[in-house]
Amino acid sequence: MIAATGVDESSLRYRGWRVVLACFLMAFFMFGFGLYGQGVYLAELQRAHGWPGTLVSAASTFSFLLTSVLVIFTDDLLARIGLRALILCGLSALGASTVLLALMQTPWQLYLAYALMSVGWTGMGTVVIATVLNAWFERRRGLALSLAFNGATCGGIVLVPLLLSLTGSIGFRSAMLAATMAMVALVLPVVVVFIGWPTQMSPASGGRSSGGMSAPAHSRKTLLANAAFWTMVLPIAIALLAQMGFIIHQVTFLEPLIGRYAAGLAVTIMAAMAVVGRLSLGLFVDRLDPRLACAASMTSQAAALFVLLQSTSPTVLLVCCAVYGFSIGNMITFPPLIIQREIGAAAFAAAMGLGTSISGVVSAFGPGIIGLVRSFTGNYTSAFAMCVMLDLVAAGIVLWRPGRRTKLAAS
Repeated sequence: MIAATGVDESSLRYRGWRVVLACFLMAFFMFGFGLYGQGVYLAELQRAHGWPGTLVSAASTFSFLLTSVLVIFTDDLLARIGLRALILCGLSALGASTVLLALMQTPWQLYLAYALMSVGWTGMGTVVIATVLNAWFERRRGLALSLAFNGATCGGIVLVPLLLSLTGSIGFRSAMLAATMAMVALVLPVVVVFIGWPTQMSPASGGRSSGGMSAPAHSRKTLLANAAFWTMVLPIAIALLAQMGFIIHQVTFLEPLIGRYAAGLAVTIMAAMAVVGRLSLGLFVDRLDPRLACAASMTSQAAALFVLLQSTSPTVLLVCCAVYGFSIGNMITFPPLIIQREIGAAAFAAAMGLGTSISGVVSAFGPGIIGLVRSFTGNYTSAFAMCVMLDLVAAGIVLWRPGRRTKLAAS
């Protein structure tokens, strides 16, 4: 492992930090185009083609569910075609998706574009990023993950306003094509030059010692029988369900209380605090118990939502959104840290892929469930109170450590 090599991970000359830069750019464009940009596509495709919102929204749901299936096989793809090839396939698929979104004329092309976006998630998403950084870092793993995943939030803060601005000046088609060219120009060189495995690591899992391109050492069936895996996956899935539900309904809840401008400001503050939260956690998380830190984050979100439901003061509501946002990004930082410590490096990619798939499917229902509860009760009080309870339940589960820690280490 890296610790045995005596490498100074704190040195800026350590190659792993250049890998972090590549992962930051991958997350920036993948989340910018693949998640935050979908609101832009919804508005522009409706405006350009007159398609109903349900058609475009259904394509988004299709994409997220397909992604949740494809990421299960990330470890197999890493073993078969290699890390760099998988990322380049993801980059090509994402680029093809955004170009098709710019040029499409018929609904079937919309679904093709979103299917290609799912392939992009498989090659450039959280599982690949976490797996490669897990291989490069031992002592500063948490900081590396926090810095790289900040690219995801920055993608929403920078890329979406840029797309909207370009769309207003040169049109949606030209804006998408220009942004796609910028993505390829920035990401392709750093992937080719910087991305790779440490020489002592296996290219198959990012954690085993080198010894050939063998198949993943542990089956998904073995992982599903591991209690430590479930006490990590279930709470993350539950917390993300509540988180996705609140994020999607945040503006609708806040606008009648504080107005459209302040509601938009709340979203901006929440996103900015997600960056601060990741950076702050990254400085200390390698010295913390990731389960305790995860439970604290979930509890802070529950507390923020509870206070938010009790107040109509604009200042208090904005502060609650800031506190809530502080923990948003960390929900995808904790799983790789827990997996590495309790499940082990040999099964890291398989566990990340399976866990991401499960949490992705569960969290996809968050906005719909919150919407149904709100429709049934006539307000968001019961819906967000349910989110408070879900966060507290998740915090309790993640603190449960069944038996002694079980590592699926390679024999």
